[in-house]
Amino acid sequence: MRPASLRRARWLAHADGVHAPAAMRDWLTTPGSLTARLIAHSRHFRVQKLRQAGNVCLADEAGAIGLARPRRVWEREVLLRCDGRPVVYGHTVVPMSASASDWPLFSALGERSLGTTLFYDPRVTRGELEFARLRPGHPLLARVQATLGRDGPAQETYFARRCVYRRRQGLLLVTEVFLPEVLDLAATNMNTK
Repeated sequence: MRPASLRRARWLAHADGVHAPAAMRDWLTTPGSLTARLIAHSRHFRVQKLRQAGNVCLADEAGAIGLARPRRVWEREVLLRCDGRPVVYGHTVVPMSASASDWPLFSALGERSLGTTLFYDPRVTRGELEFARLRPGHPLLARVQATLGRDGPAQETYFARRCVYRRRQGLLLVTEVFLPEVLDLAATNMNTK
């Protein structure tokens, strides 16, 4: 079993605290919808749904969604792809206590972007962004590695951000893990203008 310190990330209120390179910091601090920015930086954008089912939330997610300890939640995992390349891994958790009226479209999203529903629903309130460096040993990195078909333990540190959204009485936590390929996307887009 991995030490608890590796299974949790240190989430910070300011992007400067994670010491991301300038180009990555620019992606981390994207105001508004990340989906809209990715669409603007690619010819073909796609949400690839990996999994949506019940599961136990991660240790560093529980408190963010009002749980005293990790419990069963509704979980959604996706890859955001630009021009066929995965650039962001998305992980969303919703407490089981949330009702269908809190998040009416969550169970029927399929391969539609969650961001498009969150940013255009006037009843949704967005919390503050938090930022982290996910180091080898964090469970989300293991999922990223498995999803991308990379063998062995994660050797890289990935940068991530997360945000809690509220609709009625329901909370929803979205974590976005930025893959190194997102930086190639930005460079490619700048060269084509």
